[in-house]
Amino acid sequence: MLTMEDVIKEGHPTLRKVAEEVELPPSEEDQETLRRMMDFLLHSQDPEIAEKFGLRPGVGIAAPQINVSKQIIAVRVEDHNEDLLNIGIFNPKIISHSVETTFLETGEGCLSVDREVPGIVPRYARIKVEGTDMEGKKVQLKLKGLPAIVFQHEIDHLNGIMFYDRIEENDPLKKELPPKEIIKRSEFDGPLA
Repeated sequence: MLTMEDVIKEGHPTLRKVAEEVELPPSEEDQETLRRMMDFLLHSQDPEIAEKFGLRPGVGIAAPQINVSKQIIAVRVEDHNEDLLNIGIFNPKIISHSVETTFLETGEGCLSVDREVPGIVPRYARIKVEGTDMEGKKVQLKLKGLPAIVFQHEIDHLNGIMFYDRIEENDPLKKELPPKEIIKRSEFDGPLA
């Protein structure tokens, strides 16, 4: 079982590398890495298990965060309809996105960052992601709202980008979007990944 001790922290060189593509079909080792990442999210969102093992709740995690420099992400988050999106993907790519941007009103957090980083992180409001699932099947997802933000956060990790790299240094609390584009996260205020 993955714990917070397995999650590397900012400053670790792996977090700034561009992760390698996973050879397909995925090896048993890569599948096991993804299973462990998905289990971590499940456990981190269970209050009893999280407290017992000292897990910070997360809605996404990328393989580089557990010091595996491969293009693997896991996401477990509810969408705007409160439907659970629980998926692991190899080699995820954003193949299209909206012109409109959005952001989380409370800012973003990260399992690899143990400090508050205030600021608005601009993200695409809608994205289309392509990749390969655990069974080796091609998947394509159309995402908006919080799931779209989580996927962008995780895919950034695969490219060596931390969420705070996207905060404007001169205007960190910039709010240029109409209120309907601001995503509220009152039901989940933990880190994204």
